Amino acid sequence: MVTVNLKSLLIFSAFLRLFLIIYGEWQDTHMEVRYTDVDYLVFSDAAALVAAGKSPYQRSTYRYSPLIAFLLVPNSFIHPSWGKFIFSASDLLVGFLINTILKLRGVPEKLCTYSVMVWLLNPFTFTIGTRGNCEPIICAIILWIILCLMNGRLGQAAFWYGLVVHMRIYPIIYALPIILVLDPLFFQYGTKPALVNWSSRKSKSQQTSSCKKLMDPCCICNFSTSLFTWRRIMFGLISGALFFLLTGIFFFLYGWDFLHEALLYHLTRTDPRHNFSIYFYHIYLHYEHELSNLEKLVSFLPQIMVQLVLVFRFAQDFPFCFFVQTVAFVAFNKVMTAQYFVWFFCLLPLILPWTNMKLRGKGLVCILLWMAAQGHWLLWGYLLEFKGKNVFLQLWVAGLLFLAANTFVLINIIQQHTYSPVFQQSSRAASKKHVKQR
Repeated sequence: MVTVNLKSLLIFSAFLRLFLIIYGEWQDTHMEVRYTDVDYLVFSDAAALVAAGKSPYQRSTYRYSPLIAFLLVPNSFIHPSWGKFIFSASDLLVGFLINTILKLRGVPEKLCTYSVMVWLLNPFTFTIGTRGNCEPIICAIILWIILCLMNGRLGQAAFWYGLVVHMRIYPIIYALPIILVLDPLFFQYGTKPALVNWSSRKSKSQQTSSCKKLMDPCCICNFSTSLFTWRRIMFGLISGALFFLLTGIFFFLYGWDFLHEALLYHLTRTDPRHNFSIYFYHIYLHYEHELSNLEKLVSFLPQIMVQLVLVFRFAQDFPFCFFVQTVAFVAFNKVMTAQYFVWFFCLLPLILPWTNMKLRGKGLVCILLWMAAQGHWLLWGYLLEFKGKNVFLQLWVAGLLFLAANTFVLINIIQQHTYSPVFQQSSRAASKKHVKQR
């Protein structure tokens, strides 16, 4: 049987992405349907404006941090595909970081490689970077933050967290689980936090007991009384300072255009164009009229409730917590496009070694159901977009079915997951706790 190691997997993946970038150039030139993502054209135009000393926000629909435009400035004088190489390199970096995180947690090498393959050989993910989408950069930073936390490098984790929230606002949902994880029981001065090894996975009854402890009122009360530890305050100050520093610099350079397009737009976005969200049809019908406060609350409330439950249930197993948070955030968001799926695809390999779901059983059912629900929606989307048929109602129903499929898959993933906190209690913290109890 042929064995695949990480090095050969990365080399093959690099050549695959190089081929797709070259092929994309050919398809863009010779075929009516372009391979390159329309967002890449927006990035390139914004980068050209920056190279000319102008604001990237002079390009309509550029709604990203100026840092993306800065990264793509070489598009103007090296090659138009420069950005695709940057995004694809970030894509490969994600695979490397997945392997590093899993090995640090004691996962066997063979299982690490299979998990990395789920990212690197996923058709959805390897086309994202080669088509010119910037999401692999965001994914790489999030995985680097996870790695920094595991190694006890809190200053670095805070720095990169402030940067990634500036670049993409959605990682703000990870703030609460990170704060919960920075517990004095795990982090002691002058020592690196001890990690729970993969081989010491708990039984189903033990993990259920651990989860219940997290939700216990006494546990929540203890957290509230010890909330303001110096590590938590330091993390908040560093990440917050960097976020506001970058915001202030770019506000000085580009004014309200930056503030609205890069930040405020994403907080208040209501997209009347068809997308996977269950809210799109209501927004489409009432786009000429501003949504009432009650309507905004109704759309926001389910999301925040689900996030809080997931955080307090799984925070100590924070890679898994990040994953289920992201799936739920995307599923219940007011706007949902296919590129959002990469947000949780990069976290999926981090949880696979702890799942009891078999590919030939429930795993295959979940994959087929999710793909079928998405394909069903895309069929109606095609009829609306390319055939001009009035199928808005059918498309909305397809969105409801897709939400049901996402919910079904998420519930099964949670049920089949072996809860495993990343950190184990330090010996010094355990002895102090024992003395207090006595």
